[in-house]
Amino acid sequence: DVQLQASGGGLVQAGGSLRLSCAASGGGFEDYSIAWFRQTSGKEREGISGINPRDGHTEYADSVKGRFTISSDVAKRAVYLQMNALNPSDTGVYYCGAIPSEYFVGGIGDAIEYDSWGQGTQVTVSS
Repeated sequence: DVQLQASGGGLVQAGGSLRLSCAASGGGFEDYSIAWFRQTSGKEREGISGINPRDGHTEYADSVKGRFTISSDVAKRAVYLQMNALNPSDTGVYYCGAIPSEYFVGGIGDAIEYDSWGQGTQVTVSS
């Protein structure tokens, strides 16, 4: 099974940018779609963006469209999330999760549909 590890978070001022990375290890990367979720204290993980690395299909939450861009590098077995025009509401712990690509249809879906969660990476946007 694929294992994932998120990195790249940090502290940034409103209007700034960050690039998150999700590195995959283990087998089966090519069979999975990868999505980023954000979690804040006391709330469930919220789907932010997802990608099928095999065909390039992407999905975005309405709150990040036009500001965030997801991409993948199959050779490096990695997925990236470029986050621009950050605002304080983007603050949270960001996790990447995997879902079999045949289920990555009609939107990002719910966190419960994903597995292979690794450690998250904290993103803090100050006003």
